[in-house]
Amino acid sequence: MSTTATAPRPESTTPSSAKGISGKPVTWRTPIVLAFMAVVALLIFGILGPNQEASFGISSGGDFFQLPAIIVPAFAAGIILSIILLGLAGWTIYLKTKGTAAPAWLPVLFIVVFVVAFLIWVVGGARTPSISLAGLIAGSVTLAVPLVFGSLSGVLCERVGVVNIAIEGQLLGGAFTAAIVSSITKNPFIGLLAAALAGAVISMVLALFSIKYVVNQIIVGVVLNVLVSGLTGFLFSTVMQSDPQKYNSPEGLPIVEIPLLSSIPILGPILFKQSVVGYLMYFAVFAVWVGLFKTKWGLRVRAVGEHPQAADTMGINVNATRFWNVTLGGAVAGIGGSFFTLVAIDSFTKEISGGRGFIALAALIFGRWNPIGAFFAALLFGFADNLQSILTIIGTPVPSQFMAMLPYLVTVLAVAGLVGKSRGPAASGIPYVKG
Repeated sequence: MSTTATAPRPESTTPSSAKGISGKPVTWRTPIVLAFMAVVALLIFGILGPNQEASFGISSGGDFFQLPAIIVPAFAAGIILSIILLGLAGWTIYLKTKGTAAPAWLPVLFIVVFVVAFLIWVVGGARTPSISLAGLIAGSVTLAVPLVFGSLSGVLCERVGVVNIAIEGQLLGGAFTAAIVSSITKNPFIGLLAAALAGAVISMVLALFSIKYVVNQIIVGVVLNVLVSGLTGFLFSTVMQSDPQKYNSPEGLPIVEIPLLSSIPILGPILFKQSVVGYLMYFAVFAVWVGLFKTKWGLRVRAVGEHPQAADTMGINVNATRFWNVTLGGAVAGIGGSFFTLVAIDSFTKEISGGRGFIALAALIFGRWNPIGAFFAALLFGFADNLQSILTIIGTPVPSQFMAMLPYLVTVLAVAGLVGKSRGPAASGIPYVKG
């Protein structure tokens, strides 16, 4: 009989009761956060909720069939939805006591119910307790367009192991280039291509210094943001302002309506009444997802981002793959920047991107480095941005200062890990030096 002792496995040092099915430790963070939010919801949305009815319009005047508005008693809805939130939070606590992690969909469902309760509460307490739900959703999607492109840029870069802090600069550079090129050529499509090229050039600088010269990726990204901000501001003041009619009057991209389909209530304006950039957004999300998870190229990209040494052993040129992926990510962000000057407004102004590159980074983290997840996270931020504008108009009791900070509050909660801990690619931010 052999007397050799078997060494314990490293994971045996963590008690089994503190781990979920996947073997990862189950923390109290999510149950505590959800329980706190549920209690707050019961107090504010329920017990202290307004007694008015909240009205939500479904159809707009252009729809080919009309649906009645949804009218909800705010106080009763607040109580019912708060009880649902308490139940969901209690379930996460129960699962924690059993050493089981909450399913991924549970925090998502909690957020959806919480947002609905919040929306009913603020509309029900407004001076004019009625909003167009169709307009709210359509406007949210529109505001999310540059965020989606920015987050996709981050996905393409971080999946290959490069942290792209320069998304803000790429959006801003794309907006400026699209404006000036479209103004000179009188062709918005040439401006769109120029915006993609500008984003790619900015990304090439990021790739050159962070990959070839192994400079800290965060520092390079921050410097690029400051550089692009200063450069576009200088050119705006010296070139565009000297002759705005010639250099800052871009031709806008047309809104393309698909007959009949664009008249479907709610879904029509979102899916079938968009600018070229809006349609490109849907295509880009699908293309990046398919490319990353359904193709040989995507397998190579993810291998480089997770374990570059192993990828190099398999014959993959790690740094070349990183360089071209970062360049592609910059082009995608540049297209997102063109939205500001070719779709949203008809001219360029200083700092037109307004920090949305950093919110796109939050959407990337919130979406767990997945194109589909980043898309929905960007929609959530777009929803928060549009909501604060609409609720200010209808006279909500919530202070306007709070409504103005709502998109950024959502960003902080997302980065803090409201829906659980997110883990990026293992080699993200780590330079690869062969040898």
